[in-house]
Amino acid sequence: PAAPAPTPAPGGAARRMRRLGLMLRTHWFFTLVCALGLAGRILTMVAYRPALLYIDSFGYLANAGTLSPTGSEPIGYPILLRLLGDVNHSLALVTAVQHLLGLAAGVCIYILLMRHRMPKTLAALASAPVLLDAYEWQIEQNILTDSLFLSLIAAALIVLTWRHRPGPWLTASAGLLLGLGVTVRAVGEVTLIPAVLFAVLAAGPTWRRRVTALGAFVVAAAVPLVAYTVYSAGFAGAHGLRASNTIMLYGRTATIADCASLPADLKSLCPSDPVSKRQSLGSDYYQSSPNSPYFVYETDTGQVPSLASQFSWYVIEHQPLRFAEAVGHDFLELFISPHGQVSGGTAVGRWQFQTSYPEFAPLNANTELASLGQSAPTVNTGVAQLLRDYQLGGGYTPDVLYAIFLLAGIGGALGLTRTARRSGLRLWCALWTGTGVLLLLAADVFEFSWRYQLPALVTLPVGGAFGIAALAGFGRIWPPMKAYPEPSDAQAVAEFRAEYGADFELPPVVVLIAAYNEADAIGAVIDDLPDECLGMALKPLIVVDGATDETARISREHGAPTCVLPVNRGQGAALRVGYHLAYEMGARYIVTSDGDGQYDAGELPALLAPVVDGSADLVIGSRVLGGRENRDLVRHAGVHFYGFVVSFLTRTKVTDTSSGWRAMRAQVPVNVTLTQAQYQTSEFLIGTLAKGYRVANVPMAMRMRSHGSTKKGNNLVFGLRYFRVVVGTWCREYVRPRVLGRRTRTAPGERPGAQPTS
Repeated sequence: PAAPAPTPAPGGAARRMRRLGLMLRTHWFFTLVCALGLAGRILTMVAYRPALLYIDSFGYLANAGTLSPTGSEPIGYPILLRLLGDVNHSLALVTAVQHLLGLAAGVCIYILLMRHRMPKTLAALASAPVLLDAYEWQIEQNILTDSLFLSLIAAALIVLTWRHRPGPWLTASAGLLLGLGVTVRAVGEVTLIPAVLFAVLAAGPTWRRRVTALGAFVVAAAVPLVAYTVYSAGFAGAHGLRASNTIMLYGRTATIADCASLPADLKSLCPSDPVSKRQSLGSDYYQSSPNSPYFVYETDTGQVPSLASQFSWYVIEHQPLRFAEAVGHDFLELFISPHGQVSGGTAVGRWQFQTSYPEFAPLNANTELASLGQSAPTVNTGVAQLLRDYQLGGGYTPDVLYAIFLLAGIGGALGLTRTARRSGLRLWCALWTGTGVLLLLAADVFEFSWRYQLPALVTLPVGGAFGIAALAGFGRIWPPMKAYPEPSDAQAVAEFRAEYGADFELPPVVVLIAAYNEADAIGAVIDDLPDECLGMALKPLIVVDGATDETARISREHGAPTCVLPVNRGQGAALRVGYHLAYEMGARYIVTSDGDGQYDAGELPALLAPVVDGSADLVIGSRVLGGRENRDLVRHAGVHFYGFVVSFLTRTKVTDTSSGWRAMRAQVPVNVTLTQAQYQTSEFLIGTLAKGYRVANVPMAMRMRSHGSTKKGNNLVFGLRYFRVVVGTWCREYVRPRVLGRRTRTAPGERPGAQPTS
């Protein structure tokens, strides 16, 4: 009978849909969070049409036509209104764009954290505040600067922390975004401080890189600011950015000033009420109430009080503790208070959903919108009530979560644990957390408002996530490994070839050792190796993983060919370089060992024999079948546990997944996908099994370290990281090929995969 027609391969659209489905299932928690954030924003747009208008909104709308820089606020936001079209017909478009910016910030935060190898739950938790906070939804529906400002800040910080070392282009892009942020809200000036420090310190160890980063950031940040200044010069002698800080700073200092100690000419601006009552009235009262001494003075004299600035700075200079206490009190409110009315702060109801359209006397939304050619605003009462119930019922980021993120970010930045100090994430913690703290303090200098706490939604959760990763050992410690050779790999190999000559060859058996700061032990380990094994010549190959001690020098002195990586990248990265070097220089068999003297060189023949006689492609020296001197019962239990897990997942008997004492054919490691810079033993083993190579377990003994201490961290950290690598590699090598309809193939010229054996 005729053979059945082959099943056609799925089309491109079907493959893309399958990949999308896999991605959504893999990131199901974040998908749920993002979907809820999108639904909430859609409901907000349905509830209030065409937009919500606050006191400041009408000034922005009026200035969108003239773009005059002579007002009290920068014109960056009116420029956006102008770019979105005729403001008389585009308010709904403006709010839609602002909601999309909020969604984009949450999505990009998640992508950034996943790129840095954070746990998916932690990454989703860090993105949830900006996606799910009802105060954020409400501010995005307002014609206000906040959404654009937060998006520019988030984009700049994401760009800066996108790579392990931001290059000049990323640094310049971040500077440009932060410069634009200053043209939207002048308080953005404070964000330049942590950003430029990060750009310089993260650029690299050489002064040339740091100076380049500094120059790129400063020049790019100056572009929008200089352009703004030049533009302002054409309007009645205006110069640079303007902000209404005089009246706001007066409002703050009026609540705390000791009137008796003021000079006579400033006492007329000091309120007569007791300080306790002034503080309960709050800064906003003295900034806007007609009963404020500021406006009483203006009414009585017919002129704006020029003494207000002198009053404010005199109080700050001569009563600094009172001023610092007031600012510090307002700063702590975010971390100790639920989202309710704060004594002395602006009314929280301004930033809460209402079932009727909010009005702010003496302005009238109907009149103002009519002057812009807009119809009267409408409220969908049912939807508005639903949003209000969600917001008041807990639909906001709780104070305790803010506090956790803040403390974790500070702890990670300070390197409070050994893991944090070695994590490589301290600068990331400092950048995100420091930016958030500075923005909060800059706002609290003038007054407390829940509106001005919103930058914490973007900055503190990300800084806290990096802090948790640094303190607990999650996330990326070394830069992720890309396809071989990476630049540092190529540099190390080129230097090795230059040192040993283009014709240098290795013997049939190579003992590969990745060493990091093993100067005390490496010499003895090299001397302990035999000159031959099973009748074949043997030589060690040492790959020094960016050590800071004399490991490389001692290795060379003991006659071992030594390749030195320029930076510390992790054992997996060093071994990968060694695999390729050994294979390209003629080795037939590779044995991996450690540089700390834990493995007995006398067991080499037993370890290598199954590979030489052709019964196995990879042999694992099993501590479970053999023995160990280390009495760490927790770690020993972990060896048994992960042996069971990998055996179950791969349907192959494996007893010791983390042993570094292995023998293999030289072709095997160069044909297996290796991406893990650390905890690579399970990735290599699972990848080898997935390729169909034969794996054998032989009993071997493991001795105590001869010198130094383990660099793997505590048992909990090691176990959690190791589990992530095991599951991630299994999904990549076994699950994904089946879902995508692909078969695992051996490399060209390799023997077709046989069933692995134990």
